[in-house]
Amino acid sequence: MALSKTDVRILEQLQRDARMTNQTLADTLGLSPSPCWRKVRKLEEDEVIQGYRAVLNRKKIGLSMMVFVRVTIDSHSEAEARKFEAEVTALDNVVACYSIGGDADFLLQVVAADMDRYADFAMSVIRRLPGIKEMQSMFVLKEIKAQSAWPIQATD
Repeated sequence: MALSKTDVRILEQLQRDARMTNQTLADTLGLSPSPCWRKVRKLEEDEVIQGYRAVLNRKKIGLSMMVFVRVTIDSHSEAEARKFEAEVTALDNVVACYSIGGDADFLLQVVAADMDRYADFAMSVIRRLPGIKEMQSMFVLKEIKAQSAWPIQATD
């Protein structure tokens, strides 16, 4: 998808503050409100903007543990992978899941209230997912830079 310089500026602003009004966004970009609104709507229709959400402080909502879990599955058949993906998608504590290359098949990002709750979740839920051959937990000691915004460049 081709993004204009104006599209990029809109996306950068909305990544910083998705609650800003169309008038504020238009003023920031030096546009009039109607064309600004149309550009935002077009980005939504094209699914460049997929939604708006609040960014929460996970520690303040009781999720002090963050763990990355490398998972290797027994079989690399399409059916086994799809079954694993469907099961993982349904788990609330798994906040992200990626199919990866290298010496593991999937990387899960998991949150929990504390070590005991993570241990229980890992052993009673993750370990019992279909086709798990091996898993390795990597505990986050300090969050240096959390995902905040995607770097965007114009394509025109």
